[in-house]
Amino acid sequence: MTHTVHPYAHRLGILRDWKSRWFARDPKKYREYVRADAMIRKLLKKRLRGNFVSSVDIERSQKDIRISVHTARPGMVIGRSGENAIKLKSEIQNLLKKVSPTERLALHLDVLEIRSPESNAAVVAGMIVEGLEKRMPFRRVMKQTIDKVMANRDVKGVKISISGMLGAASMSRTEELKRGRIPLQTFRADIDYADDEARLPLGTIGIKVWVYLGDVFEERGGGKQ
Repeated sequence: MTHTVHPYAHRLGILRDWKSRWFARDPKKYREYVRADAMIRKLLKKRLRGNFVSSVDIERSQKDIRISVHTARPGMVIGRSGENAIKLKSEIQNLLKKVSPTERLALHLDVLEIRSPESNAAVVAGMIVEGLEKRMPFRRVMKQTIDKVMANRDVKGVKISISGMLGAASMSRTEELKRGRIPLQTFRADIDYADDEARLPLGTIGIKVWVYLGDVFEERGGGKQ
């Protein structure tokens, strides 16, 4: 029998790195850090919904914690004169105080822009969510999105799967659309994956996106083919 593996976890240590980078020798500290990271990601997911956030990277040292937010809409995350970023930073600091009241770390919040949004699976999933929540027909949203993604030169293949009460149907179903290749079992294949949810009156629609960006060969200087 086959076993489905998360495309990101499948390539950890080969093409991907951990999204939380820190070391804790003490088991109590380890529990605190894992809980804090989960709560930070949950807060940012709630506050930055609709801002096309791709990933949140967390790095810790003995004196500070650095949170990097990768987004296709950095201006909306930062806000006018940095207002939104300041509010977000204060909320994260209050959260960290609740999780570990004895620890005082300097917090750094970096907002990084995604240069090629169409080749990022999380941004593509966000585009589909935006279209569905505007009550656009799901087949049109899928086709327009897949055309836009395949127009990017870096993209070699894309697959979109949505499931739920589609088209006001009385029964949930799954629809898929695919263009190009998606070699999920090839370790050197640079496949970006993301899932998201669109909240509609009839219920939640789940969205999954796979984007294939070519193969990475280290012996050729890390280039893609």
